[in-house]
Amino acid sequence: MSQANDKSVDTMNIGASFTAAALPAAIAFLALYFFYKSPVFLTFNNWISISVQIASLMTISIPFAILLMAGKVDLSVGSMVGLSGVVAGLSFPNLGITGTVVLVLVVGLAIGLLNGFLVGVLSMSPIIVTLGALTLMRGLAQWLSPSPLFDFPEAFTFIGYGRLLGLPILTLIMLTVLAVGLFVMARTPLGRHTVAIGVNERAAYLVGIRVKLTVMLLYGAVGMSAALAGLMTIARINSAPSGTLGVGVELSVLTAVLLGGVPFTGGRGSLLRVALGVWLLGMLSNGLILMNVPTTASLMITGLVLVLAAALDVLRTRRG
Repeated sequence: MSQANDKSVDTMNIGASFTAAALPAAIAFLALYFFYKSPVFLTFNNWISISVQIASLMTISIPFAILLMAGKVDLSVGSMVGLSGVVAGLSFPNLGITGTVVLVLVVGLAIGLLNGFLVGVLSMSPIIVTLGALTLMRGLAQWLSPSPLFDFPEAFTFIGYGRLLGLPILTLIMLTVLAVGLFVMARTPLGRHTVAIGVNERAAYLVGIRVKLTVMLLYGAVGMSAALAGLMTIARINSAPSGTLGVGVELSVLTAVLLGGVPFTGGRGSLLRVALGVWLLGMLSNGLILMNVPTTASLMITGLVLVLAAALDVLRTRRG
């Protein structure tokens, strides 16, 4: 019996080591493969380019991962990006840059808090609520502006291509969001409460954690981050097409977060590994572009990565 138990423990340890090493190993393998196919891949400028490409995705993924650690999910982030871009495009002429940015962030926060109220206070299904919000916000964006908006103020689009301290502004915003997320999870009660809610919501309530308020705040943070990502995106492309802006972002975010090791059921996770998951998606996209792989093939490969991420999530759940 003892030998059987020891063998079972060894098997679990091997499985744990495999799942822990899978992401860094995949990044290293992809980097070497793309370097072999295109030597420009491992240049400093190309990696800076990757950081700009993933800046919006990372900005959403960090608070999204924290929300998922609490056992909740927000599938409306893609449409939030689209709606934010449209609201910004319509507001620039009347409110200016500062007023527009404030308005968009407030709209994102308000919609996020509303999602949090429906899920956390009224105990509605997070998947149904946020899928409804996904459709509602996409329809609202297209109603507000059926045609694409473009030609935004120069001082605003500078955020999309400008640099500070030698780094792109979008990269600095992304790193700031990551740093704030790491600080919240490591140094504040909100981080501990989030994980506790994900482990056992009822038990968290019984020990005095304000579960409903915490869930609302987490949804509010995700909504505001998606709004910020919308601003970052339109600053980079200088356009806000209501029909396509942000489409599919929720799947990319979910893929990155699952690749980063946050289980769909919540209760644990690491933001640094989530950042690696986002980076892997960025590397994959960049490498395929350098290899001139058609967009349709890139979409299929991204879908396969999502399936792989789900499989790893199942392995981790069974091991846990």
